[in-house]
Amino acid sequence: MRINNNLMAMNTHRQLGVVTDLGAKATEKLSSGYRINRAGDDAAGLAISEKMRGQIRGLTQASRNSQDGISLIQTAEGALNETHAILQRMRELANQAATDTNTLDDRKEIQKEINQLLEEIDRIGDQTEFNTQKLLDGTFEEKWLHIGANQNQNMQINIANMKTDNIGSTEFTGGEGVTSTGSIITNFEDKVEITISGLEATDGGDDPEVTIELEGDYGSAAKVVDAINEQIAEDSNYAGKVEAKLLDGNKITFIAKDANATYEVGEVEELFIEGGEIDNEPAFISSLKVDDVETATAGGVLTQGGANEAITIVDDAIKGVSAERSKLGAIQNRLEHTIKNLDTSAENLQASESRIRDVDMAQEMMEFTKQNILQQASTAMLAQANMAPQSVLQLLR
Repeated sequence: MRINNNLMAMNTHRQLGVVTDLGAKATEKLSSGYRINRAGDDAAGLAISEKMRGQIRGLTQASRNSQDGISLIQTAEGALNETHAILQRMRELANQAATDTNTLDDRKEIQKEINQLLEEIDRIGDQTEFNTQKLLDGTFEEKWLHIGANQNQNMQINIANMKTDNIGSTEFTGGEGVTSTGSIITNFEDKVEITISGLEATDGGDDPEVTIELEGDYGSAAKVVDAINEQIAEDSNYAGKVEAKLLDGNKITFIAKDANATYEVGEVEELFIEGGEIDNEPAFISSLKVDDVETATAGGVLTQGGANEAITIVDDAIKGVSAERSKLGAIQNRLEHTIKNLDTSAENLQASESRIRDVDMAQEMMEFTKQNILQQASTAMLAQANMAPQSVLQLLR
């Protein structure tokens, strides 16, 4: 019988320490709600969980970014709604001025209102802002909305210049290559040369300059285009590489005919033909403004012819604003779907992260109860083990 080393007490004490540590961990998990509170609990699970947390927070922020984008678009589109209303009023005024029941004095009064309406369109273009950024003055270009959790998951937004010096033109800006503006004159009494510069040689050679000569009555815009292509085909430098095409509204565009073309079409310095002369000036609604109405006798809607042409110019402006609003509306609808997708993805990732990181409270409560009972039993047995050496006293009586 030995008293210096109570092996039963030492073993019971060791078991009590193990049970106490396990009980402490169970208590920690139950109090935090997490199965993984430190890397030691599950190193791989912690790494996966943290990556998922980054994705979840990124998706949540991307959803907020998309909502901010919708707010920006609604701000711009709301301003263009008023621009539309102004243009409709201008068209009504131009229609009124186009009838000769009005005198010059009558048309001057109409012109005064048109001047004010034009100034209001420019004011809307200059002062429509979102978070101090101007939206409609042409400076809101190549802006990016980050709509994903990772790098480069974004979309570009461009809002065109919606001021009077940029709407109302019949200029075509879509498609590949460059385009003429206005109507094509088909009857050339004198020989007219159309110089198409800006052709870029992609093979490192000299940049060519295409010169087209037109003379006589072609009868239609389509025949003008055919004549241009005939002359292109005669020159080996660009035959089969560049082609003129007729677009809606009697507009010409020059495109690269072959994907492997030697030359790429750049800007055309001189293209639009009017009255036998080259003219690149489009008709924007800013041209309807008359600075000194009281003394002026022409310009704007002060004459029947000017008022008649103004109707078409305003029609083109209405089409331009409609196209821009349609584009913004399409982006808004896209962003609404983007938000739904982001929210769904974040929710599913949150569920996945929860399965890895969160504790099963029922299961952990069972473990805690088990360790609690074992701790109480170990404590009782330790007390019993400590009493065992007292039997030695019976030998000392």
